[in-house]
Amino acid sequence: MSYEKVSQAHKIIVGTKQTVKALLNNQVKEIVIAEDAEPRIINKVIQTAEQMQVPLTKVSSMKKLGKACGIEVGAAAVAIIQ
Repeated sequence: MSYEKVSQAHKIIVGTKQTVKALLNNQVKEIVIAEDAEPRIINKVIQTAEQMQVPLTKVSSMKKLGKACGIEVGAAAVAIIQ
C-alpha cells in the first residue's frame, strides 16, 4: 500500500538528510521509512516527524522503497511533499 503511495506521489524527497531538511521547512505531507534500515540512520527522521506532527508510515523493505522511488538502491526514508 505505502509503496504504491510513494510511486504515485507527484513530488518526493529520497534520503534521510533531505527528508529532515524538508520536515524542518514544513514541506512534508507524509514520511515513509523502511523498518530494515539501521536505527541510527532513521532515528533523526522519526524524531523530527514526531516533533513536526507529520504522519509516519513504516514499510518492511529499503530495497522495495527504493524501487518505488524509481532508484536502483534501497531508500531508508522518503518524504511525500505537499
